[in-house]
Amino acid sequence: MEQLLQYLDRFSEVVAVSGTTHVSTWDPTTVRRALQWARYLRHVHGRFSGHGRIRTAVERRLRSHWRPRGERGPCPGWLSFRALGHCDALLALRLLRNRALGEAAYHALLRQLFPGPGVRDAEQATLPDSLLGLARRGCAIHLLRGHGSRATPDIRQDPLVKTQAELLLERVQQAGEAGGAAGLLGSLWECGPHTHFLQVLAVALVPPPASSGPPSQLEGDDDPRTPTEASQELIRWLLSEPDVRTAFCRTLPAGLLTSVASCHPAFARVYMSLLIAWGRRLHYDLQQGLWVGTESQDMPWEDLYDRFQSLCLAPPPLKNEVLTSLESCKAQDGDFQVPGLSIWTDLFLSLRPVVRHGCGE
Repeated sequence: MEQLLQYLDRFSEVVAVSGTTHVSTWDPTTVRRALQWARYLRHVHGRFSGHGRIRTAVERRLRSHWRPRGERGPCPGWLSFRALGHCDALLALRLLRNRALGEAAYHALLRQLFPGPGVRDAEQATLPDSLLGLARRGCAIHLLRGHGSRATPDIRQDPLVKTQAELLLERVQQAGEAGGAAGLLGSLWECGPHTHFLQVLAVALVPPPASSGPPSQLEGDDDPRTPTEASQELIRWLLSEPDVRTAFCRTLPAGLLTSVASCHPAFARVYMSLLIAWGRRLHYDLQQGLWVGTESQDMPWEDLYDRFQSLCLAPPPLKNEVLTSLESCKAQDGDFQVPGLSIWTDLFLSLRPVVRHGCGE
């Protein structure tokens, strides 16, 4: 028993330090060891929660350790035996919120929380669920401080980004009910990093695939593809912020933007308007035989083509609307049939094989 209580004293100090600037000296090994200690104490809680003598001894030790200092512990509620049941999530949350934590230690923490596909032990598997529980009280949104995910072919499949997107939707739902969704999103955008926030925002805007199964099983169920109130709050905020929507449409991969446009017609219209405006800024360079911009911020022909190509491969009605817009721009430019005179003619000619293939011709 005494060994357990000494262990508890040491971990209490770890929790206290986790909220201070001293964590700047922590390395990945320190983070992993601290979480291992926390999981051990959570195991103690699960094993002895019904053992009155041990509960009393633990709470007495916690009080005797902190109250002589005039303190109530490293955080609210720490002096109760119940706190041991989620001490790993509590420690992880304090570290996530502490900007003094170094980059290497921070990424080690994220790998502990979201190891991705593969085998995980039961102790590790419950930690993200505990964080989700804390998020419901408005805390775990600090996960969005993350500097990005590990490289994956499709950002929508990255486990960290998917979890952050779920947290964002949940927090926006809560804030929206109180009329504060726009303020929350604005503060997240200001805090940065911008590219990662835009990735999380886009994934949150694309609902998961519809469940497969007989129609009789799905009748009466909510269609997961139907935009939720939270996603509608996200799209309203995105479209109301010119700098954010421009960065969103310029920075993210073409396929991800097409997925968002397929789910949100209002975004699709704004996205198309931006692409057309960017296309009109390009001019034909006779020496290079290419469409080029006059300023460094102009979108290159290759990026413009990739975005239109992705849109032309989208299912109707988005694909049809994109082709109609291209035909309209081509007609307004003089409806030329030879390359080099109108960017819309050149885009239309370049995309023709893609459109035919998509139609099965």
